Amino acid sequence: MTALVELRSVSKHFGKDETRVDALRDVSLSLEPGQVTGLLGPSGSGKSSLLNVIGAIVEPSSGWLSLDGDVVYDGRWLCRDLRRLRLDKIGFIFQFHNLIPFLNVLENVLVVLDLAGWKPAAARARALELLDYLGVADRRNAMPAQLSGGQAQRVAIARALANRPRIILADEPTAALDSQRALSVIDLLGRVARDQGAAIAVVSHDEKIYGRFDRMAVLRDGVLEEMTHAPA
Repeated sequence: MTALVELRSVSKHFGKDETRVDALRDVSLSLEPGQVTGLLGPSGSGKSSLLNVIGAIVEPSSGWLSLDGDVVYDGRWLCRDLRRLRLDKIGFIFQFHNLIPFLNVLENVLVVLDLAGWKPAAARARALELLDYLGVADRRNAMPAQLSGGQAQRVAIARALANRPRIILADEPTAALDSQRALSVIDLLGRVARDQGAAIAVVSHDEKIYGRFDRMAVLRDGVLEEMTHAPA
């Protein structure tokens, strides 16, 4: 099985001398298609920094990074257009759905496809397909303020999947949800991983969802301490 995300000896520090902070220290990690990996650890352990490096948002200080079969960082960025890289290869899901409040559900998904250059008819068909897959097609004309928390997060997942990225990065996607909706969202991400052959990484402090992960990467003080299969 070929990893969709692979990091080798990735480090990231901020500042220098007395103000230097080592957010990541020599982290090597792979994310496989069809799996949801939890990125766990206390606050300040490096989880968000790791997610931002994988998402090509933060440049590593050193190391090597491959995304979906392409080496994109080897001591420096090898990709000239990081915005396009993110648009083509990566879907992002956040703690708060970040839906555009003045666009309806369908339009919130279409905006990504418009940026990616899809033709209008194909974009609409793709957006409706995703909303149906995620169980919110009946809300396609609703505004974000009219959605429940779980519905809004499903729309956010549809938006993340719109351009068919095989790498999905989720930062505390269940923190604003109650227990039942949180489990529903993580189960949904597991189905997406299997159905779409995607590699999904989820930063979380939410212990009730840990058993839904395929693997768990535990970080502490910027070091990857443990990589385990999730408890049954």
